[in-house]
Amino acid sequence: MQPERRNQLLLAVLVVVLGIAIYRAWPGTASPPATASNGRGPARGGQQPQIAAPDVKLEALDAERPKPEGPNRNLFSFGRPPAAPGGPPPVTAPPRPQVPPPVTAGPPTVPPIALKFVGTMKVGGRLMAVLSDGSGREPVYGFEGDTVLGQYRLVRVGAESIEMAYLDGRGRQTIRFSGS
Repeated sequence: MQPERRNQLLLAVLVVVLGIAIYRAWPGTASPPATASNGRGPARGGQQPQIAAPDVKLEALDAERPKPEGPNRNLFSFGRPPAAPGGPPPVTAPPRPQVPPPVTAGPPTVPPIALKFVGTMKVGGRLMAVLSDGSGREPVYGFEGDTVLGQYRLVRVGAESIEMAYLDGRGRQTIRFSGS
């Protein structure tokens, strides 16, 4: 056979094999059957499982229903009301008026210190607290033991909180770092 003829025959066989491969790989018009979401396969023997219908009692819809009885019925209770006793209703004593418990006068409450702890600075090896009163004015600065705004004493300065007290000794308050 001639080499040119052999190349043509080889090319024809290759085209046929390629055509068959494309035909088998081409998606068909029917999609494969969907699998169940629970992962179970089809029933044995290729049979579909039988689904039993619930027992519906249609004749109960035609049955006689009890009619509402009297004005003392309770729509929110189930069943029949208990039988009324034959005797007179029991006598109950009138309720005693509630007396509120006595209020014990404790120490007067101290208003909270209206300052925010916004940071610290290291000055001369000591921590200085930076405080703000929230009014937009300049911040207030102080070391441990300093008097702030003429009414508070800075008792302790830490990295995350400070402790302040009123000058007259009425109370102490820990103020956490707020960052603003």
